[in-house]
Amino acid sequence: MAKKDYYDVLGVSKSADEAALKTAYRKLAMQHHPDKNPGDKASEDKFKEAAEAYDVLNNPDKRAKYDRYGHAAVDGSMGSNGGGFQGGFNNVDDIFGAFQDIFGDGMFGGGGTRQGGGGVQRGTNLRIRVKLTLEEIGTGVTKKIKVRKQLTCNTCHGSGAKDANSVSICTTCKGSGYVRQVRNTFLGQMATTAPCTTCKGSGRMVTASCSSCRGEGTVSGEEMIEINIPAGVSDGMQLQMSGKGNSAAKGGAPGDLIISIEEIPHEHFHREGMNIHYEAFLNFADAALGTSIEVPTIDGRVRLKIPQGTQAGKVLRLEGKGLPSVQSYGKGDQLVHLNIWTPKKVNDEERAILEKLRTLPNLQPKPEKDDKGFFDRLKDIFR
Repeated sequence: MAKKDYYDVLGVSKSADEAALKTAYRKLAMQHHPDKNPGDKASEDKFKEAAEAYDVLNNPDKRAKYDRYGHAAVDGSMGSNGGGFQGGFNNVDDIFGAFQDIFGDGMFGGGGTRQGGGGVQRGTNLRIRVKLTLEEIGTGVTKKIKVRKQLTCNTCHGSGAKDANSVSICTTCKGSGYVRQVRNTFLGQMATTAPCTTCKGSGRMVTASCSSCRGEGTVSGEEMIEINIPAGVSDGMQLQMSGKGNSAAKGGAPGDLIISIEEIPHEHFHREGMNIHYEAFLNFADAALGTSIEVPTIDGRVRLKIPQGTQAGKVLRLEGKGLPSVQSYGKGDQLVHLNIWTPKKVNDEERAILEKLRTLPNLQPKPEKDDKGFFDRLKDIFR
């Protein structure tokens, strides 16, 4: 099913400012909030849909790309839930964590978390950089990378307690993880809930700490993570693996792993979007008489026919020999730029031959209307 226009989802015009977007999103979030509609899958889907729309339109860079290219520019979904790369939100807890300015002011329990779920903070995100060759980008690749991170303590399983008898119910919030607050406003008294500061929203108090993690619930360690990188990624692109960041103490959800792509410069190719540029050099005789040459591509070497009378600067196109779209919308081309090699030094025999060639009538420059200059050839490349 095709996605709805993000502006239509929020019910705003394309000129809506930040305040209008926030108001529209808050209204929809209140209407479809999971705590207000327990067990209602349709409402939960609309809640996620509104969050996705707000996430894009409230970000100037994402909004500009969306306005120009639509969903294809911002849809980064490249895998399934539970460790795949995410372009939107895996679950409603991700939404609460992303928009604490919306949910953190007392709305349905406040604190950026759902009622009954406790106010335990999720683990922090981790960022790593992965270097890729152009060949790896062309086919996609699986990388196994050892990541240093916070891991759940194996001794206490994240509780931070010495044993099961070393945990008691918080006396402040009575185990709910929240405290109710009543404040006076110009509209009268308003009751809100906020995470308990005594137990930090867990609803539990540790009476004796775990000796392995000293009550933190997490320990520093390393994890080997398998990262499936899709074909067509580009330098600076960020991918996200849900739940592969730092573990959280006391039952909180783990953070995410953010992977920044770094493209290793290639010895022969220059990348431009999905297209690849390659500089080939011919001697004068081959350009004049025609020949065939071997050129490298990211898929291997191919033979390319050079027509008779080839001019310097001519560009030949190898269709489909470029890079695939990360969104699976086809492949780019390889553009072979032909250059005439001029020797810097010649011996006496070569000089004599060149002196004779210099005077021959067919070797005098006689450009015709069909012979294109640099800027005309440049236009042809990008048609």
